[in-house]
Amino acid sequence: MKFKYGLDQHPPIVETLLLGFQWFAVAIPVIIIIGKIGGGLYFHTLEDQITYLQKMSFLMATALFIQIFWGHRMPLIVGPSTILLVGMIASRDYNANAVYTAIIAGGLFLSFVSVTGLFSHLKRLFTPRVVSVVFLLIAFSLLPTIIHLITYSETGITPFLNIIFSFILIILTFSFHRYLFGIWKSTLIVWVMILGSFFYFTIFPDNLHWENVARFAPISGFLRHMTTTFTFDVGIVVSFLICFIALSINDVASIQSLNELLKPTNTSRRVTYGVFITGLANIVSGFLGIIGPVNYSLSPGVLAYTKCASRFTMLPTVALLLILSFSPFLIGFIGNVPSVVIGSVLIYLLCAQITTGLMMAFGSEKTFKFDNGLIIGLPLLLAAMIDFLPPHALDTFPSIVKPILGNGFIVGILSALFLEHILFKE
Repeated sequence: MKFKYGLDQHPPIVETLLLGFQWFAVAIPVIIIIGKIGGGLYFHTLEDQITYLQKMSFLMATALFIQIFWGHRMPLIVGPSTILLVGMIASRDYNANAVYTAIIAGGLFLSFVSVTGLFSHLKRLFTPRVVSVVFLLIAFSLLPTIIHLITYSETGITPFLNIIFSFILIILTFSFHRYLFGIWKSTLIVWVMILGSFFYFTIFPDNLHWENVARFAPISGFLRHMTTTFTFDVGIVVSFLICFIALSINDVASIQSLNELLKPTNTSRRVTYGVFITGLANIVSGFLGIIGPVNYSLSPGVLAYTKCASRFTMLPTVALLLILSFSPFLIGFIGNVPSVVIGSVLIYLLCAQITTGLMMAFGSEKTFKFDNGLIIGLPLLLAAMIDFLPPHALDTFPSIVKPILGNGFIVGILSALFLEHILFKE
């Protein structure tokens, strides 16, 4: 593919600003969606959740800036990891310090294996069939959270009305996806969140609490709720280490996709440095008490229609994210999205996740065998079974193994590895 501007070229300032705003429009919806879910796990006041989003915006801006100049050095957008979100949801009954200590340990592990070369050995475990299971598990493991988001209401609106609104919004989102193109399609999530919020507040005006946003200061820091107390729980650390192995595969796939598209020099070094920076950023996220970042695989599609491969077009994105991170008012304004809209958009995003998983599963073999279906099907069913177990059943699990066997995502990955490398090994 021929690009108007290469990887290390500087487009004119106006084009740089416009492209940077476009990258910002791609990044911010996912930060808001995952940030509101992750922040809601341990913080229940609006002020605390706004602080959570501020810290997340700041970390994503910092990680993106470092990746542009010292990491993979490519136009690859950074965002919060859905894999870690799944791990946090499964561990929500545990102390927050234990969870973020495990994220720090995972970030250290990721940085260590990337610089020592041990990562090449771990990659062998994740065959195309196992990777497809990982993508599918993310979608299935978030179903209970999506159900809660869609049915939840503060003002007595019945779940039935929310479900009907969600169905209509999902159908409209898929219709827009089918007929839009170019920048409109790449920023579809932004428009769905804006229009979905507008119509929801028009239909249910009692859910609009503008006074909650107006009370926030235009500029304020976020230096609170920092994770400073280390709480080491073996079960949680082991479960998050498995999550980080899956995260690393996602990270490598994203970097490698641009390596294939742009054909830069030192491709292996870009992968090593990119994964190393991801590990360091996750260490910082543990200290900040937020979900850590990963490189997203959205970039090739954006580059394909902009015809601009310059990494410097992401600098305005960094600046906008930094401005956002120090403005509780702006964060509150952007984040004032109804939970039913967030759940509906999440369904659209996870359908893309399922599509990626199916492409991995069917593209890895010339013919899809019956055993392939077993290797993919059993982990999905086991994960769903664990995720929908009633609380009293989970309480009977021994505390040492509950963070592992009570986590549907981890159970799914471990069962996929067992089926792939032991029971159905070829």
